[in-house]
Amino acid sequence: MSARRITIYDTTLRDGAQTVGISFSLADKIGIARALDRLRVDYIEGGWPGSNPKDDLFFKEIKKADLANSRIAAFGSTKRPNTGIREDPFIRSLVDSGADVITVVAKTWDFHVTTALDIGLDDNLVLIRETVSYLKDSGFEVFLDAEHFFDAYKNNREYALKTLESAIGAGADMIVLCDTNGGTLPHDAQSITDAVVKKIKTPVGVHFHNDAGTAEANSMASVLAGAVSVQGTINGYGERCGNCNLITIIPNLALKMGYSCSAADSLGHLTEISRYVSETANLSHNERAPYVGDNSFAHKGGIHVSAMQKDTRSYEHISPEMVGNRRKVLISELSGKSNIEFKAKELGIDLKDSVVLPKDILKKIKMLEDQGFQFEAAEGSFELLIREATGEYVPFFNLKGFRVITEMSETEELYCEATIKVEVDGRIEHTAANGNGPVAALDNALRKALEKFYPEIKEMHLSDYKVRVLNEKGGTGAMVRVLVDQKNNTDHWGTVGVSTNIIEASWQAMVDGIEYMLFKRKARNDG
Repeated sequence: MSARRITIYDTTLRDGAQTVGISFSLADKIGIARALDRLRVDYIEGGWPGSNPKDDLFFKEIKKADLANSRIAAFGSTKRPNTGIREDPFIRSLVDSGADVITVVAKTWDFHVTTALDIGLDDNLVLIRETVSYLKDSGFEVFLDAEHFFDAYKNNREYALKTLESAIGAGADMIVLCDTNGGTLPHDAQSITDAVVKKIKTPVGVHFHNDAGTAEANSMASVLAGAVSVQGTINGYGERCGNCNLITIIPNLALKMGYSCSAADSLGHLTEISRYVSETANLSHNERAPYVGDNSFAHKGGIHVSAMQKDTRSYEHISPEMVGNRRKVLISELSGKSNIEFKAKELGIDLKDSVVLPKDILKKIKMLEDQGFQFEAAEGSFELLIREATGEYVPFFNLKGFRVITEMSETEELYCEATIKVEVDGRIEHTAANGNGPVAALDNALRKALEKFYPEIKEMHLSDYKVRVLNEKGGTGAMVRVLVDQKNNTDHWGTVGVSTNIIEASWQAMVDGIEYMLFKRKARNDG
């Protein structure tokens, strides 16, 4: 066992965004970066400056996020052949990004140099040296991503090492050995990493893809061989078969192998952040995922439950609370309670010893979860649920009814209007509003009706809206989950709704969003 420190480098916002079916908005990227900061990952790779407007905006907006624990990295490639480094637009974009760290990907496999870049082997060494040197002179911490290194080392060991030496000679702060095709196995990962660590004095990191299903095993083998940094993504998202899954590797390094890393101090956030990213990516969460799946600590009837009642170590390799997860004993009332207590404490809700959540509230939470509610990316809804159980929260308004009309004109223009009637302190407000869709019209009408009573609603607006079908086989009658993100000048929060009717699910999420803001505002004023 070793106390050697391992840094964690997250590339969810770049490599993870290359997953088929994932398209992060700018708000998504900022939200994920904030979550990674809570997890205390050391480096967050925000994207490739100059490659698209969204990534350029991210590096501008993330400066306003006031991250407390993580450093922001920008990704790019070595300079173009036959182009002066000061004239290369991508190099300029890297410098202008204002990132804390620049990660430069370079060709190390002679096959790629002569085939993909179509230049000489020595010319490639010059590109590496000039790029790293220029970025170091510009004041950055610089990492070299040695692309295809494990294949390169097997094919032409001497040249592969020369590419590393070119970067080291130019001042690179870390050399990252990349298994870009994802076909390396653990014994090769360990032996090659060991050879490189013994050859160079510069710190060595690793970046594994999962095409052979061994990304996490390769990362652990490389750490045993002397690597001091692991790159990966949340939930293993990434191109083709994905990347090393940080949600698995972090607890393995900290809890199983005894290494030190900053994220080890925030393992209680692991399940929450895994689910948050999957919801943000609009993908189903892997309920059988190690550590963070909903079934990771689930126990059914018979001999398992009998043994668990005596000692949980009989069928659990760690306590689920260590990673922010919960134990599910399907035939008892234990299911859900520990999760409620953990999340309540995390949200700063004081569940005093004298306050016992009644059984009907526990049943309600179980019922909602069975219907498809997930609160990890909707803490606004979750907090309202718990505050209501403790008697701290009473709804600020009551719905008396609403109607949504959608019409298409002869010019094939879609027209949506919502009328709504709400009651606040015995007073009825009846109003209508238009929108570019039925949900937008309903949202506009609700805000219009409430602004007379709660003018602070004008400060908030909907920043993101996601819909996911929960049971695809249900066809047009399938259950859907709606996740809504809202924010005002200082805060942002998520809420959730579930129904077979998308309008009703949207209504649930929108109402929770407004109620949450009003409750938090009242709590601040009363405090």
